[in-house]
Amino acid sequence: MIDSRKKFAWKLALAASSIAVSSAAFAAQPEWEGTIGAGAIYSPDYLGSDDYEWNAWPSLDLSYGDTFFVSVTDGIGWNVVRQDKWRLAPFIGYTFGRDDTGDIDDLDEVDGGATAGLRVSYLDDAWRYSASAETPFTGDLDGHRLKFKATYVTRLGERAAFTIGPRFEYTSAAWTDDLFGVSNRDSARSGISAYDPDDGYFAVGADASLSYYITRQWSVTGLVGVARLTGDAEDSPIVDDIGDATQWRAGAFINYHF
Repeated sequence: MIDSRKKFAWKLALAASSIAVSSAAFAAQPEWEGTIGAGAIYSPDYLGSDDYEWNAWPSLDLSYGDTFFVSVTDGIGWNVVRQDKWRLAPFIGYTFGRDDTGDIDDLDEVDGGATAGLRVSYLDDAWRYSASAETPFTGDLDGHRLKFKATYVTRLGERAAFTIGPRFEYTSAAWTDDLFGVSNRDSARSGISAYDPDDGYFAVGADASLSYYITRQWSVTGLVGVARLTGDAEDSPIVDDIGDATQWRAGAFINYHF
């Protein structure tokens, strides 16, 4: 069994890249537990933009035993396979589209939508690894997206924890075209060069966070992350001419744990 001090440390949570490693996974009687909170994130206006803005953002990471989970970052899912440190979960998530704002206000808006996916996770003592594949079934995006993430968690004294790790993302040609393509009609209307991507793109990045527990129930978290767009996304005039392939984000959250 995990002692109370260790349980306290490993339940420190993030907002954008939130982690909840809880003792409920090992409890005899399942119950809901996790993190609820709110904060703000400073991030690009849209993927590929070089203009940034603050947006209010929720923090939600709940689990029912080791079976069901509800999370802002991981979606709503069910661990159908639970074998030692391995988990396999189908999930329903959400992906953002592209707003017609700022430098691209003359382009068509791309609506985000719900996605259906499958995620495999491996939870070690200090590391959590996950790989997922998903495809949209609502909104304007087509194709599929693959993600891989590794997160290292370490305690800093009795009340703080630090996390850091890389992340990788690949989207198919259809997904890339929806987000970074520019039709002839959009080009004539906006002055942005027409562009028809014929391949997908990779995004390579890293995230870090620092969480501090004010009490056993309340914590504050600061986070920072960076990613680099490559391939046909980087070559798009939306990115190459008027945006930036390097995408930063930062945020701060207050969370309640139960």
